Amino acid sequence: MRRRRPRPAPLPRSAFAGFRFPSDVIVLAVRWYLRFGLSYRDVEELLAERDVEADHVTIYRWVQRFTPLLADAARPCRHAVGDRWQVDETYVKVAGRWRYVYRAIDQFGQVVDVFVSRQRDATAAHRFFQRAMGATKVSPVEVTTDKAPVYPAVLEELLPAGWHRTDRYANNRVEADHGRLKSRLRPMRGLKQDRRPKSWSPGTRWCRTFGVDTTSWPSRSPPTGDWRSHSKN
Repeated sequence: MRRRRPRPAPLPRSAFAGFRFPSDVIVLAVRWYLRFGLSYRDVEELLAERDVEADHVTIYRWVQRFTPLLADAARPCRHAVGDRWQVDETYVKVAGRWRYVYRAIDQFGQVVDVFVSRQRDATAAHRFFQRAMGATKVSPVEVTTDKAPVYPAVLEELLPAGWHRTDRYANNRVEADHGRLKSRLRPMRGLKQDRRPKSWSPGTRWCRTFGVDTTSWPSRSPPTGDWRSHSKN
C-alpha cells in the first residue's frame, strides 16, 4: 500500500485576519491613541490626513482588541527588569467610583507592573507584589515606598531579605509619573467600565516601556505615504 503523505500543519491564524485595514495601520493607530493625549476622533483625523478613512468607533474597537495582544507580543523583547523598585499607588475614577492603581518602576525607569484594585489595603498590596514578581521573575533587593502602614508587613512576608526604603523624596520619580498616567485619562473622558483599566493599563505600559532605550523591539512608526484605505466606496 502506498503511504499517505502527512498533511502539513495549518499555519496559525493571524490576529489581524478578517480586518479590512492593513496590520501596520491598525498598530500605528493603537499606538497613537495609547502613547499621546489623543481622543478616538483625533486619531480618526490623523488617519484621514493620510488617506485612511477609519471611523472613530472602529479605532475604539482596535484599541480594545489589540492592546492586550501588543503588550503580550512585546513582553519577550523588553530588557531585563531591574532589582530596585519604586512603588506607589494612585487613584482613578471608573464609572463614578474610585479605583486604586498600584504601579512600580525600576531604577532604569521601566514600568514593572500595574495593578488595579477596588481597595487600598494589605491584600491589594500583597497581590500586586506577588503578581509583579511572578510576571518578571525578579525579587527586588530594594523597594522604595511611601510610609503607608500596609507595606512593612507585606514586604516582610514576601521579601524578608530586601531593603524597604521610605526616605523623604525617595519616591518622587514614580509619584511624578502618575501625572502622565492621569493626563492620558483626560482625552478619554474617564473610564466607564471596570474592565477598561485592565486592558488600558497594559497598553500605556507597552508604549511607555517599550521605547527606543528600553527594548530591542522596533516600535517606530512606519512610513505612511503608501497607505490607502481598502474601502470600496
